[in-house]
Amino acid sequence: LPNHVTDPGLLEPYVPARTKLDTFRGDCYVSLVAFLFDHTRILGIPIPFHRRFEEVNLRFYVVPDRDPNLRAVTFLREIVPLSAIPFIANNLFYENYVATPMSHQFDPPTENQDGLRQLEYRWGKNLEHRIEAKIDRALDLPPPGSLGEFITEHYWGYAKGPKRTLEYQVKHPQWVSCLVDEYQIDVDFAAVYGERFGFLKDIKPANFLYALGSPVTVSFPGKLPA
Repeated sequence: LPNHVTDPGLLEPYVPARTKLDTFRGDCYVSLVAFLFDHTRILGIPIPFHRRFEEVNLRFYVVPDRDPNLRAVTFLREIVPLSAIPFIANNLFYENYVATPMSHQFDPPTENQDGLRQLEYRWGKNLEHRIEAKIDRALDLPPPGSLGEFITEHYWGYAKGPKRTLEYQVKHPQWVSCLVDEYQIDVDFAAVYGERFGFLKDIKPANFLYALGSPVTVSFPGKLPA
């Protein structure tokens, strides 16, 4: 996932009520995250043909007013290849999912494995948007207080609803990760995320991370008090 330093004023219109932007050493970040859902259950139920699929999302970081120690994420847009996912997520979670053709290829590293590994995600009508990375570092827990820890250690999500903010908890073990030195980002950010984010196409990210991932449980969303 590439992580870009971003002007806070760009993100303020998207900050859910009763939350505020979270920063790392004074900087706001927006991250483009590509990953694979596997053995997926929706509301605890395995749905045929919806158990393994890609997602690419653009997200940023917030904390709730009630407890600034709860580090959280908010999504600007989430892209998946299956139309049923946007219908469920947009109605239950007030998210901004869209469906489009997607593909992936990867030879993922494991925690105890050395050597070069490669991954690629594509999406769009003609699979014209692409992220590619070559991973040649060992995976480990990010150092405490590092940017890698800030980016990967978030266990809450907030969505900007029509009347109130939705809150949900995300449970998973701490992820091992590594920096990626060799990568390619071919994404028309303006076309996918709007003109406001078009500048991301032309700037270098602050860093590019690979995280191994793990089983994840997302709680049913609840509404923050008015």
